[in-house]
Amino acid sequence: MPFRIFYRVFWLVLCSNALAVYFAFHSIRTVVVTTLACSLLLQIAYFASVLFLIWRSGCASRSGQRAEHFGVATQLECQPPDDDEVVRNKSADVPPVFPMGGISLLH
Repeated sequence: MPFRIFYRVFWLVLCSNALAVYFAFHSIRTVVVTTLACSLLLQIAYFASVLFLIWRSGCASRSGQRAEHFGVATQLECQPPDDDEVVRNKSADVPPVFPMGGISLLH
């Protein structure tokens, strides 16, 4: 959810909460306390959703890189790669090293 939409919904929820609490309890102190509590909960929920989206995009990019490397089009789960898989991937991408300073002309 874009921040602009969240901001509008945030104020709409806070104002409606304040009005509902005021008409229910007729107490300004209760309105202030519940509105602050509601504000804090909404901000925590927004922060958690942003963290979730960042985590999900990281998983999607890692899955996409792995799928691209192996030629697979779909991989939906986000799981850490096996140690053997990481070693094979790195060794396949690294050019061979010649001990006597030789140069490979095949690359």
